[in-house]
Amino acid sequence: MIPPDIHNSTADERRNYVLLQWECQNNCEACGRCKILKGMDAETLYADYIEGKRSYIDITLEHRKKY
Repeated sequence: MIPPDIHNSTADERRNYVLLQWECQNNCEACGRCKILKGMDAETLYADYIEGKRSYIDITLEHRKKY
């Protein structure tokens, strides 16, 4: 699923996308989402995307570089 463009979507649409993409699957051994987030809350990590300041992919790539 492609993230909504920051110029053609609302903050609620972007927030819903983030929450859906990072929703807990209740199967930690198979999922790995928590490991990728490194203990961060997805809504906090992607706050700039939700607010329309930065693209989803920019934040994702920056997070990957850090960890």
